[in-house]
Amino acid sequence: MTTIPTIVVQLVHIDGPLKGEIQEFLDQEISMGRLPACQVQFPKNFTMISRNHARIMREGNRFKLVDQSANGTFVNGKRVTEAYLKSGDVLILAEGGPKVSFLTRVEEGRPQPQAVTPSPSGGPAEPRIAPTPQPPAQQIQPAPEVPLQVPIQKVQAPLIVQYGPTLRSFKELPVTIGKSPGCDLSIEHPRILDKHAQFFFDQGQYWVKDLTGQNLILIDGQPINLQGLLNPNSTLALTSQGPTFRFLGGGRLAEFEEPETQEPEGEEL
Repeated sequence: MTTIPTIVVQLVHIDGPLKGEIQEFLDQEISMGRLPACQVQFPKNFTMISRNHARIMREGNRFKLVDQSANGTFVNGKRVTEAYLKSGDVLILAEGGPKVSFLTRVEEGRPQPQAVTPSPSGGPAEPRIAPTPQPPAQQIQPAPEVPLQVPIQKVQAPLIVQYGPTLRSFKELPVTIGKSPGCDLSIEHPRILDKHAQFFFDQGQYWVKDLTGQNLILIDGQPINLQGLLNPNSTLALTSQGPTFRFLGGGRLAEFEEPETQEPEGEEL
């Protein structure tokens, strides 16, 4: 049974009115602008963006950006009319306007339907329905223990980190993050130490190591014990007071802002 690959487009809003949002699309065409019909809709009063500003169209396994605006669309800082995009490209809608990271990932699609079998009576054809497979009896297996320390080795694996208006891409891991200029990625944040965290890759999975010695790094709200496994859609907080990222899978980290919770108003006396 053959399968159809599915390409998911992720648009990570780095700057602008939608900053912090991560949108996913399976559409053949993605429209961006101020019109309500656009999949990526900007506020009506944000007039530097045209009503129909740009489109991203799928052509086979490639994606083409088509500019339709008055103020222009830029790919990696260069103004374009049309351009084929690659994962990791940064789009700017109008000069000085919203900045969006374009990312893609490939997922296996559903099996194709069975061929139609003609009816023996000569009537309308009926679809051949495969019998529903019965799942084997499940056996409860103990959860595998995570080793206390996963070995860290240099490997060729991608890592893309979006923090504020910057987007950094690495092709080799491990990658060290901290405040020190000697780190692979230097982050200016009051809570970040000189050498704060290290990202590495082992056995097909991404890991983070806490270099602070203070158990400051949290995954999904829980502090890690020296090392932690990053699963798709996990939230990674470098400290309890940020900065915080969402791991999108495939070595992609995007800055993530927790929604503010409103405290209930007290009754007036």
